[in-house]
Amino acid sequence: MTSDAYGRRRADVTAAPGAGAALDYYLIMSGTGAEGVVVEEFALAGDFRTIGLDTAGWTAADGVWWSSAAFGRAMREDPDLRARVRAVSRREAEDGYRDLGGGDLPGEAGLRAMFHDCLPLPDSPPLRLGPPGVPAGFHDTRVYRLLFAGEPNLSRLAEAVTLVAEAGDPRTRVVGTGVLHTASDVFTWNVRRIGPGAAWSVDLTAHLGTTSDEALGPLLRRLTTIMRQAGAVPVTVERFS
Repeated sequence: MTSDAYGRRRADVTAAPGAGAALDYYLIMSGTGAEGVVVEEFALAGDFRTIGLDTAGWTAADGVWWSSAAFGRAMREDPDLRARVRAVSRREAEDGYRDLGGGDLPGEAGLRAMFHDCLPLPDSPPLRLGPPGVPAGFHDTRVYRLLFAGEPNLSRLAEAVTLVAEAGDPRTRVVGTGVLHTASDVFTWNVRRIGPGAAWSVDLTAHLGTTSDEALGPLLRRLTTIMRQAGAVPVTVERFS
């Protein structure tokens, strides 16, 4: 992980399979194809909670980069706008930008320089839902909720979860589960339908075997990326314990 001047973490995804670039990329679509590019990055607290969102975009119609907290908020609150943005890789964003006449897409440092209007996100200590319980053999246990807007394509979640038989039923709340063991840690997660077509979450329990949480950041990034690629838009990461 790397930190900014305020001690906020930014994701180092080099150890996160499938995570791709450090920034999140989207194409803005119209009835005739792509019409612009959106780039985003969440700012993280030291324990990986989200505390801010930066959003910048470019459209062929005006040909200039803009930064807009309002647009980032609308991507999560407005179903019509959300239906017009498609999560893509950096390479796909480069191709789209070039095809629209923008030339070479700036590098990630250059794109971060476009961020001028950060959307602050609620920042509070972990919401402790019960007494701490750390299983024997582990140093710490944390519980996170990754919240998403929109409806993911279930078939694209196979990389992250084992889907239950009733996953396609809108009445099913927990649609799949996943687990990851490292040398010292055990991570388990559920993909949960909160409201049909409205909100989903990935609820992650992390049993940490040492004082280090270095494996946690890349996993959170990987799960977020998989949900993005499935069509859901990340909203926030909360820590419950």
